[in-house]
Amino acid sequence: QVQLVESGGGLVHTGGSLRLSCAASGSVYRLNAGGWYRQAPGSQRELVATISSGGSTNYADSVKGRFTISRDNAKNTMYLQMNSLKLEDTAVYYCNAAGLNVLGYAGNYWGQGTQVTVSS
Repeated sequence: QVQLVESGGGLVHTGGSLRLSCAASGSVYRLNAGGWYRQAPGSQRELVATISSGGSTNYADSVKGRFTISRDNAKNTMYLQMNSLKLEDTAVYYCNAAGLNVLGYAGNYWGQGTQVTVSS
C-alpha cells in the first residue's frame, strides 16, 4: 500500500511563507507526475500546481509567481513553496501523485490534506 503524507501546513500572516511537503511511504517504488490541490470551505477542490516526472511545472494563474512546486525523486517527495501568501490562499491543501508500487502496479494516490490558514 502506498500512502502520501503531507506536512508543513499551519497559520501564517498575509505576506508570509510556508513550505508543504508530500512524502510517499509504504510499498512505493516510484512517483510519477503529481500535483497540489486545495479546497476552501464551501468551494470545490481546485488545482494549484503540477509537476511531471521530468520536472516540468504548471501553475494556476492565482498562484503564478508566488508558489513553486518541486520534487526530490530520490526521496519520493514533492514540495510546494508558498510565498507572499494571501487571505484567499486559506484552504486544505492536498497532494496527488501517480506512481508505481514495488510490485509494478500503477496507482493514483491522495494525501490526507494539510490546513493552511492565512490571517491578516
